[in-house]
Amino acid sequence: MTTRRLFLKRSAATGGTFLVPTLAYSDHHKKSQPLFDLSLAEWSLHKTLFSKKMTNLDFPRVSKEKFGITAVEYVNQFFKDKATDQKYLAELKKRCDDLGVKSLLIMIDGEGHLGEAEESRRQKVIDNHKKWVEAAKFLGCHSIRVNAHGVGSSDEEKAVNTTKGLRGLSEFGQKHGINVIVENHGGLSSNGKWLSKVLKDVGLPNCGSLPDFGNFGGYDRYTGIKELMPFAKGVSAKSHDFDSEGKETKTDYLKALRLVLDAGYRGHVGIEYEGRKISEEAGILATKKLLLATRDQLAKEYT
Repeated sequence: MTTRRLFLKRSAATGGTFLVPTLAYSDHHKKSQPLFDLSLAEWSLHKTLFSKKMTNLDFPRVSKEKFGITAVEYVNQFFKDKATDQKYLAELKKRCDDLGVKSLLIMIDGEGHLGEAEESRRQKVIDNHKKWVEAAKFLGCHSIRVNAHGVGSSDEEKAVNTTKGLRGLSEFGQKHGINVIVENHGGLSSNGKWLSKVLKDVGLPNCGSLPDFGNFGGYDRYTGIKELMPFAKGVSAKSHDFDSEGKETKTDYLKALRLVLDAGYRGHVGIEYEGRKISEEAGILATKKLLLATRDQLAKEYT
């Protein structure tokens, strides 16, 4: 069982890097609020979006009306050419405001490798991401999610180059009050030990992680979650398939969420369904049901 004393001890041990979402977590709040809230990652609907059956502008409404979720995580692929379109961003923000839906973050892909070896190329990639920092700020997000792909002849060299790229972008993010968070998303970033060291070496409070339950490849997912949680500013509950009891077949959600809560995290946990056996809608609802049931079970332990 995690006590307040144990939580404070863990916070001190990690330099307070994840205290932003927990500082206001008073005893009164602890008793009256759930352990975590739910958000919906737009990628859960990627088939529907790619088929043009809905658009990014529809996403906040669909999240609330179809799934009862009022916090969203965008994917830049679905409004790739709109990062600097103020009219478009204003319309998206208005729809969220009218619905009472909160924009949490934008997941960024396709803007280059932040760990480029050559300084000029690395700076170009940093510059490519800046428009998304500004868009995130406008929408009211707290973060952009980036990828940590390093270029180099060794893991150590790739780490050094990635650290430089993340630091440069995070320094820009600081000026806008936006976090730059890295997801375990293939390659070396799926190695929790490697990525946690990179984040520690960046050494900026707004550079953190987005631990994903399912993107660790051959690396032990529970070890990886534990290693990344001290830097977490978001959590992605990846799901693929479910057994007859409604449990995810690859990830023990009870075990994973204990690691999340033991780190003191009390922010949103994002639903990211990526399965093929059932529809996107059914997968999102199954993941939501599992998260809520697990949260209820854990509420008895974390009081």
